[in-house]
Formats: sequence, structure tokens, C-alpha cells
Amino acid sequence: MKKPQYITIFVALAALCLLWAFGSIKPKVQANAHEGHQHDHADKPGTGSVSTSSFSIDSALTAAKGTLLPAGTARLTSLESIIKKSPDQGQKVEAFRAISMYWKDSVKAFIPYAWYVAEGARLENSEKNLNFAGHLFLNNLQHVENGEMAKWMALQAKDLFERSLQLNPDNDSAKVGLGSTYMFGGISNAPMEGIAKIREVVSKDSTNLYAQMTLAMGSLMSGQTDKAKERLETIIRLDSKNLQALLLLADIYEKQDKKQEAITYYQKALPLATEHTEMRAELQKRIDALKKQN
Repeated sequence: MKKPQYITIFVALAALCLLWAFGSIKPKVQANAHEGHQHDHADKPGTGSVSTSSFSIDSALTAAKGTLLPAGTARLTSLESIIKKSPDQGQKVEAFRAISMYWKDSVKAFIPYAWYVAEGARLENSEKNLNFAGHLFLNNLQHVENGEMAKWMALQAKDLFERSLQLNPDNDSAKVGLGSTYMFGGISNAPMEGIAKIREVVSKDSTNLYAQMTLAMGSLMSGQTDKAKERLETIIRLDSKNLQALLLLADIYEKQDKKQEAITYYQKALPLATEHTEMRAELQKRIDALKKQN
């Protein structure tokens, strides 16, 4: 892998997601077209252009539970009993939260964790938690190799963002999240639907960095480098220490063989990468190499 690609990949992930520290997503199950759809909220296309997924959450949960020790199985069975039998919605929400944290902290299995977070948010019907759960799925799409699983995750995100927007149609984070799901989730034959939703946010508030960055990433993915540069420059004018925008601009200039401009943006990014030791070393190597070429 060439050095600029390393940086671009890092930034693309950072721009679209808060990287999840699970290593690899578990469980890696086979998609099943015949079970699980009664629960997965993913087979209800909102428009004619939205696809469905054959991935089965029921099969995924069964496979994940099969890896647990008896104590873990007993713990989950107890919590699931509360969800099934308790007449108290608050108790059920807490049980969903406890199950999700078990999968996250004790097993480090993303799909069960995200699923129970989402189910708890749906039951509670909280705008904030629905939005959080939607971004949880959206932000981790890049880590999934199973195409049907990724599509299912995108459909989950779509459902959650739509529920959040039903509660508050003016939630810009949910609007951009929904638009991103259309753009990057592979669930729509009309990605312009997603772009239109995000542009709606930008037209109302040009200082919305999340929306601007998402549009910039979409432009890069579609090969519209000049449009991406405009968006990134806007972001930097609004936030001169935006690491993602600085790195993307540096990478663009390097690919265009504009070495001095690339050096300038890499140098601006270097002191900001304080939490990424490997990245700082990589940036310094790029700066040194470009100076020798310049």
C-alpha cells in the first residue's frame, strides 16, 4: 500500500465513523434468507429505491450465544426473561441496556451489542438514543466484509434515523445520518436521495461540519475532487484544527503532485494527531519524503 493511501483510508474511516475497538466484528455468520425478518426492522423499504437484506439477526444471535460459557448464557437468559415478562417498560429498557453492555464489554461482539442498543432505543422511543443507535450502525459499516450484513446494518440505521426524525424533524444529525446511509450503505439505487438530505442541512446551516464533511467524502468517492476540496476548505475556515479535513486536503494535493501544498497541510495536521502515535510517525515520513522530492 502506498503511503498516501494509508492516510486516506485512515481519514475516510475517521470522517465517517468513531472507530470501534472490537478488532474484528463478531460473529461472522452466513446470511440466511429464511429466518429472522420478523424482528429485524430491515425489510420495510421506505421508498421503491431501497433494497432489503437476507441477513438474519436471529441466526447471528444464536451463533453468538453458542460461543458463551454457561455463566454468560445464564446471565443473558435472566435479562431476556425481564424483557419478555416484565410489565414495566423502564425495567425492559434497563435489561436491553444491560444485555448490550454484556456483549460489548464481556464478549466484544459488535452485532449483538448494536442490536440490543437499537432495540432498547426503539422501545424507549428516545430521539437521542435512536440517533445514537443509528450512528452506531452507520459508523461501523466499513468494518464489515459480509455484504448482506453490511446492508442489514445500513437498513437498521435508516430505520433508527427515521424514527428519530419522526420525533424531531429538525434533528440535523439524524438528517445527515440518514443521508449518509443512502450514500454509503448500498441500500439505494438513488444515492442522490442521500445527498439531497444532507444538502438540505447545509443550505440551512453552512457551518454544520458533519454535513460538510459527509458531502466532501461523497465527492471524493465519486471522483469530484474539486468539489471535495471546496468543502474541505470550508471546513478548515470554520475549524482550522480539523484533523480529518487537513489530512484529506494534504492527500489530495499529494496525489495532484502539488508537493508544497501537501507539505503545508501535513505539517498543520502533525501536532493535532496527538492520540495516534503510528499516524504521527507516518505523517513525519510523508513530510520528509515530500521535502526531498520538492
